[in-house]
Amino acid sequence: MKSSIRKRTYQAIYRLLDRVSPLDCDCGTLCGAACCTCVSDETEGGPALGIYLLPGEEKVFTKKESWLRWTCEQAEDFDFPDSWHGKIYFVNCLTPPHCPREKRPLQCRFFPLAPHLTPDGILHLILCPDKLPYACPLIEKKLPLNSSFIRATYTVWTHLLRDSRIFDLVQMDSEDREQDGTELYFIR
Repeated sequence: MKSSIRKRTYQAIYRLLDRVSPLDCDCGTLCGAACCTCVSDETEGGPALGIYLLPGEEKVFTKKESWLRWTCEQAEDFDFPDSWHGKIYFVNCLTPPHCPREKRPLQCRFFPLAPHLTPDGILHLILCPDKLPYACPLIEKKLPLNSSFIRATYTVWTHLLRDSRIFDLVQMDSEDREQDGTELYFIR
């Protein structure tokens, strides 16, 4: 699946997000790195816990990283927008909670924030409203996040939304939340 976002743009986004963090400390110390170490039970038929990369994000990786397991799937086989066609990459960390922090995928860097578009197209950041297989104290306790982290994440999403497929994904997720009546905790 082609992306309008260039490799150097993704690299700049990574550098920007390297400079910020949700808290002044390693939030993983609050929960034992639950988001990194939680593993679903594959023996029960569930998928391994991992994340998908945004269209074009794979350009910043070699796909030979020893700390990641790569899976390439067809976007049409999953719950992605109709505009998503072809390859989509899923990654699982093989060394949790130890990874090269400067190489973490965007979804790791954004957490616990998620983008949300209102029906009139205004971008907001919300605390991740998804049902998670672990408890995140940042979400559960609604701990105050660093303003620099919020600003950087918002800035990045304004750039990412210029890619039509990423926009379609955020719009689809936002509409689904609105239709489901999901309770949203707005950050910005």
